[in-house]
Amino acid sequence: MGAEAQAAVQVSEADRHRPGISYPNPLAGNPAAAPAITATVKRADGSSFDIACPWATRFAVACMNMNAVIGGAACHWGGPSAFAEIMSAIHGIMFTADDWRVGYNFVNDAGHTENGIYALKANYGFAGLDWQALKGFRSIDSKLTGHGESHLFKDGVMVSNGPLGSSLPIAQGLAAADRLANNHRVTICTISDGAMMEGEAREAVAAIPGLAARGLMNPFLMVLSDNNTKLSGRIDADAFSMQPSFEALSALGWTVIKVEQGHDLQTVFSAVEAGLEKASADCKKPVALWVKTVKGYGVEKTEKSASGGHGYPLSKPADLRPFCEELAKRALCCDSKIPQVFLDWIDEIEAAAAAKDAAAAAKPASSAPAVKKDKIQGGFPKAMIRCASEGLPVVNISADLQGSTGLAPFHAQFPQLSFEVGVAESNMVSTAAGFSKQGYIPVVDTFAQFGVTKGALPLCMATLSQSPIIAVFSHAGFQDAADGASHQALMYLAMSGAIPQVQTYCPASAEEAEWAMEHAIRTFAADRAAGKTPDSVLFFCGREGFPIS
Repeated sequence: MGAEAQAAVQVSEADRHRPGISYPNPLAGNPAAAPAITATVKRADGSSFDIACPWATRFAVACMNMNAVIGGAACHWGGPSAFAEIMSAIHGIMFTADDWRVGYNFVNDAGHTENGIYALKANYGFAGLDWQALKGFRSIDSKLTGHGESHLFKDGVMVSNGPLGSSLPIAQGLAAADRLANNHRVTICTISDGAMMEGEAREAVAAIPGLAARGLMNPFLMVLSDNNTKLSGRIDADAFSMQPSFEALSALGWTVIKVEQGHDLQTVFSAVEAGLEKASADCKKPVALWVKTVKGYGVEKTEKSASGGHGYPLSKPADLRPFCEELAKRALCCDSKIPQVFLDWIDEIEAAAAAKDAAAAAKPASSAPAVKKDKIQGGFPKAMIRCASEGLPVVNISADLQGSTGLAPFHAQFPQLSFEVGVAESNMVSTAAGFSKQGYIPVVDTFAQFGVTKGALPLCMATLSQSPIIAVFSHAGFQDAADGASHQALMYLAMSGAIPQVQTYCPASAEEAEWAMEHAIRTFAADRAAGKTPDSVLFFCGREGFPIS
């Protein structure tokens, strides 16, 4: 039995608050100058105000992404293009404070839009960033990783992000701590609709207004970008609609301000202004701005894509200029012309590409045959499809990333045996355990960094419930270093080895992956038929291409 709870002592108002330990704030202070490329908005008092132009953000992201692609990295486009107006409005208002660090906590949960924030900060010259610094984005020498990393970019990032939904509850803690310290700081947290599917986010969405109603939170503004789009496609088509969840925010205690025109800068600015005013006026009622956006906004092809151009759609330097020319036709800050700084940047990229091509052409042709490569994860669905075709009860439970983990062919071949729970890895593993208990052979898939961290407790409970699973945890290789420390999966591979009755494997080729997956499925089926409890089997692989022998 636990100790009996005792009634709390009555605390006097004088003892209600207590400051934390004082230590130097590493975040950079207010920018020394106005943005280099601006857009003008009207404040609530009718005065004009220049803030960073969101189209400059899009131009910069397009160029810095191309530098990263040339260096061998993958990048995000859809997220930063969707959030551009939101981020311009928020930072424009924050930087009007005498010291923005005293007036605000800013937390970005949407890690896939961090490159847009880097671009915005470079426009301001914030934290030592400029256009030149963006050219090192995602390189091994740069602090500008694919997601925000506080330990690397201390003067520019307050809270690290990457795994969706993980930063909102930290923002909750910031606001609760500020209340205990008795200051007047406002916490602003930006988040995507996909992240709102995560268990961590759902907990925070309930806790923030609940604690606020008890007087335990400082003012809080959550800004939600809703475009019904995740990495693999439309949220409602692939998983389920999140609209009822967003409608329920008001019932949970949030003051909800719905913004239908998420790419009209004036509309967004006015909404942020109003939201901050409401939040500051009553710290017992947090405010949620529900902003309708378009992922991939600014380029028709990415706007219409089911994934919203989540990843950067360009692979060749020659494609960058027409991409930016299309942006210029839509931009309101540059008279339908690409700003000179970005024209110079494009010229530089094209010149470097031409020099590289010329050097390659000057080399004598190699007599050695081209090295054939394949991706490891290509073998997994082949085995799953073969076993399912024979009648084995194989099912696939995914959390949005089946297009990246390699299991999309199984979804295409057996849609009736494929289930997507949305961006919710913990729920994915638990759901698979339920299928396992009912006699199915469940295969889950996601990136290793999410499957192990968010799926660890469900995996332990699956083991205790004699409900083993098979997992494909991809993106565990060095190539994902550019995504930042949160995406370094070798640590998570080591962690998973401590769980009883769990086997971990790292196939070295697609052929080996196919054999190993089939072996795992058939062993699982044989053990179940014999009345034994199979072990869970976790497959880890990178996304690099490996030579075929």
